[in-house]
Amino acid sequence: MTYQLKKSDFTIVGDITLDGSKSISNRVLLINALCKEDFNIDRLSTSKDTKTLEALLKLTEGTYDAGAAGTTFRFMTAYLALQPGTQILTGSERMKQRPVGVLVEALNELGADIQFLEKPGYPPLSIGPGKFGSVDELQIPANISSQFISALLMIAPVLPNGLTLHLEGAIVSRPYIQMTLSLMKRFGIDAQWVGSTIKIEKQDYKAKDFIVEADWSAASYYYALAAFSDDLNLHLGGLFKNSLQGDSILAEMMTQFGIDTEYVLDGLILTKGKTSSVDSFNWNFIKCPDIAQTLAVVCGGLGVDGSFTGLSTLKIKETDRVQALENELKKVEVNFFETEARQGVSCQVDGKANVNSPVFSTYEDHRMAMAFAPLAMFGTVNIEEPMVVVKSYPNFYEDLKKLGFTVESV
Repeated sequence: MTYQLKKSDFTIVGDITLDGSKSISNRVLLINALCKEDFNIDRLSTSKDTKTLEALLKLTEGTYDAGAAGTTFRFMTAYLALQPGTQILTGSERMKQRPVGVLVEALNELGADIQFLEKPGYPPLSIGPGKFGSVDELQIPANISSQFISALLMIAPVLPNGLTLHLEGAIVSRPYIQMTLSLMKRFGIDAQWVGSTIKIEKQDYKAKDFIVEADWSAASYYYALAAFSDDLNLHLGGLFKNSLQGDSILAEMMTQFGIDTEYVLDGLILTKGKTSSVDSFNWNFIKCPDIAQTLAVVCGGLGVDGSFTGLSTLKIKETDRVQALENELKKVEVNFFETEARQGVSCQVDGKANVNSPVFSTYEDHRMAMAFAPLAMFGTVNIEEPMVVVKSYPNFYEDLKKLGFTVESV
């Protein structure tokens, strides 16, 4: 299936209430499962990933299928390691290509009984009953997915002796680790993070009703529309100024493209500030990798040269996002290419988009579909396998229609 998107003008005026943050929702769901008492979670994400995690946490035996949900798979790996009996944890074909060895090795060192059923280091897993308590201190590479670290941190309070985690090397996605610790604190867990060491004593989570903030990653697609617009007055509901999400840096980032953000009681309002004359954009995405795709498209749409660093984790997401961006931006005559870097992965963007009914592939990656959709401001675009967006934002196309976009199945 392919969706054809187009818009007849450059006006972005309206009111969009964004879905709850998937990152926050998934962490709070796991905390709820580890808590001795249930609590209410309001405005939980409606994303497929979150619904999958919610469903799996209710199972008590059998095969647990996380599908394409990376966060769900990693959090469930740690959770199931604490449960009695033996379970099988599997996922989609793409999930079976995403490494999980570092997390499994760490859990096994703590006393888990996890085995790889197919390729060593990758899903699916057989997870048996563990014997925890003899080891309560670990070293783990800090340049891996923060979801591995977050999974270990969230189970730390319920381990017999807690956990001391030493992070080795440069830390990627630090805000996601801080988000995890901040959420744990809201549910009564004390943690000490000094230098590269995080220490969490054995303690109980305390039940407390919770409201999930809207998703700043989803907001990035509307900031892209704002950057491409001539007439702008857009209310985005559900976002917090004092956010737990690293992607909230977006508001500061987009001032370079002439977008002003005004925080109001129920969210924020986007308007045009001074006319932007930016001809180059430089940013280190190490703390906010999930919005790199959007900003690459913004640069291409406006013809702004971009220099992106801190992109290492993009290669192990739902797809190799660096390669995917290169492939798809080329379809609108924009270059995106990897450059030599002393550390991590760096890329350059140059060229101005020529939108002539391109057909964009999505690679089973929700962010590819949503990041490229704003180019419909410049002409008709076609999105293959468009409903991949259900992974994080099921109502994405309906919300675009509210802003005057035509969305048709072709």
